[in-house]
Amino acid sequence: MEERRVAFITGGTTGIGRECSLTLAKEGFDIAINCINEPEEYTELKDEVEANGVRCFFTKGDVSKFDDAERMVNEVIEHYGRIDVLLNNAGITRDTLLMRMKKEDFESVINVNLVGTFNMTKHVVPYMMKRRYGRIISMASVVGVGGNAGQANYAASKAGIIGFTKSLAKELGSRNILVNAIAPGYIKTAMTEVLPDKVKEGIKEQIPLRELGEAKDVANLVKFLSSEDSSYITGQVIHVDGGMLM
Repeated sequence: MEERRVAFITGGTTGIGRECSLTLAKEGFDIAINCINEPEEYTELKDEVEANGVRCFFTKGDVSKFDDAERMVNEVIEHYGRIDVLLNNAGITRDTLLMRMKKEDFESVINVNLVGTFNMTKHVVPYMMKRRYGRIISMASVVGVGGNAGQANYAASKAGIIGFTKSLAKELGSRNILVNAIAPGYIKTAMTEVLPDKVKEGIKEQIPLRELGEAKDVANLVKFLSSEDSSYITGQVIHVDGGMLM
């Protein structure tokens, strides 16, 4: 019997990350999920994942801390013996205009979104290189491409992920490790649900498809990039934004 592949998803308990965890479980991946609370708090998600006949493992830690990232990767390797796909999904926002932005607002977003992506990737890559196989997928954003007023910190972190992705794709291509980024636009999540209807309508006017995206729209792309069907795609930033940014 062929061994199941393993996908390690940071920030995999809510929103887009949660949808990606469930989608990859349906594809037959054993799932490892980074969480910030105690693993016992996620029994419902664990049951949902394992209902697909795969295993689910939680590891608690802060991706912005280098030592935490190393420990979490080692825990997943110890538990499953391999990591085939790393999805760098963990991210935060601290939106405000630059004039009001505190130093901590800038640094915390950079540390979680960009440094966290570096930390996790840094510790996973040696295992992938040894096996000469891997898929590294990182969440960028249309904001990292086009910018957005009030999100200088977030845009900088996501633009950094794009540069990181392209550089790493060139470094690791000869080892059969594919590195890509996804740039979601406005996706229906807990964050967008609280926006006033008037604001949502204004956003839709900017989108040719006139609708916000669903978490599954991003998860379906993650599924493709994690599969053998994407074996000649690396160094790309793929937009999932309804045509908002072209």
